[in-house]
Amino acid sequence: MSSVLGVVDSMLELLFRAITLRDYNTRIVLGGTILLGISSGLVGTFLVLRKRALAADVVSHSALPGIAIAFLVAERLSPGSGRSSSILLIGAFVSSLLGMGMTMCIRRWTRIKDDAALAIVLGLFFGLGMALFTVVQRTATGNAAGLQHFIFGKAASIVAADVWLIAEVSAVVTLLCCALFKELSLLCFDEEFAAARGYHTFVLDGTLTLMAVTVTLIGLQSVGLLLVVALLLIPPTAARFWTHHLKSMALIAAAIGGLSCGIGVLLSAAFPRLAAGAVIVLSGAALFVLSLLFGRSQGLWPRWRSQREFEHKIGRSDLLRACFEYIEPLFNIDEINARKLQSVSIPPSRLLNIGHWPESHFQRLTASAEKSGLLRFSSEGWQLTMDGAVEAMNVTRQHRLWELYLLTQTDLDPRLVDRGADGIEHALDSEQLARLEGLLSAASDQRIPPSPHVITGAANSDST
Repeated sequence: MSSVLGVVDSMLELLFRAITLRDYNTRIVLGGTILLGISSGLVGTFLVLRKRALAADVVSHSALPGIAIAFLVAERLSPGSGRSSSILLIGAFVSSLLGMGMTMCIRRWTRIKDDAALAIVLGLFFGLGMALFTVVQRTATGNAAGLQHFIFGKAASIVAADVWLIAEVSAVVTLLCCALFKELSLLCFDEEFAAARGYHTFVLDGTLTLMAVTVTLIGLQSVGLLLVVALLLIPPTAARFWTHHLKSMALIAAAIGGLSCGIGVLLSAAFPRLAAGAVIVLSGAALFVLSLLFGRSQGLWPRWRSQREFEHKIGRSDLLRACFEYIEPLFNIDEINARKLQSVSIPPSRLLNIGHWPESHFQRLTASAEKSGLLRFSSEGWQLTMDGAVEAMNVTRQHRLWELYLLTQTDLDPRLVDRGADGIEHALDSEQLARLEGLLSAASDQRIPPSPHVITGAANSDST
């Protein structure tokens, strides 16, 4: 027991030291990765909207042969210099640009689709990279070169110079995204219109590719080739669950990218056995799941609640309309008002037969309407309250206006009119109702038209 408590105390101490940023290395790594996450979120936003998600994968895998070639050339010219990060990054940069340039050329001058072009280049460069890495491993210094850090990442190896490089590059990428925000937005949503307005879409596409390559390369040492793709794509896809506005989406993606990097680094510092790159991606995945579930715009929970509220509104409207249709034959249509609707008690069995609801569903509808103050139950049955009577008149009027429109302005089968009205009446607003009244030349003093089914039935009987 004492040993377990000792391990727990040690873990808590490490977690406290990580959260309070007491270690210099933790501060360095945290600063570098947060800046990387912010720039990745911004660039990834345009990649996702441009439908070039696979481009990030191509960029990362295209860097692999460049790293190997840069190492072999440097070792050939000056033994021992192949481990220089600057030389390896230059090789990766050139190779990634070559891969994306090849992709753009294939897409521009052939009939090959985007996804096929990206897949071809990805497979070609990854296969070439793996073959060259086999050659590297056979050299005298290949095993000690540490090239695997570029593949799997090693955030703990970031030093102050790397942080400054990441900060400078991230600042340039962020400023470039802000400066070209309008142009890149137009490119993502309507490339043909952008070209018609005089924008050089090929140059804009190349600029976006260059930014993706740059962000990918500065993320090699922290999360690695294989995981930097997730850092580019997870934040913007998570941001789409929160908003439909591009500016807001870009800001949220940058925030999610920075937050996922920060959480991943702190967890890795608190639990040293966990690789920082993997934990960063897992943190981003956790934020993606939270966005998927609770995102305000497209999250599953808000969508479910919105659907439930809409279904509740439909059920309440149908129930109130059924109450009105039961009371309607008792009065002249021109004399019906809210007070008269309140004076009538409706037996539950009659109301249930009008709506044709299952018993359990009917019980839920009436309980909800009673709770909302639209119905009240007396010894003789259900009665409309004043609010319920007013709403019953409104929903019946909407339903019948739409039924009249379908009967007089469309070729819809009259037997299907009631079902069609049920499907659309709940989406009508005041402006649409006014247009319906104008089309139908509804009289200003007739608040509720008579049921078109009754009119149609009378006409049919007269003709017979």
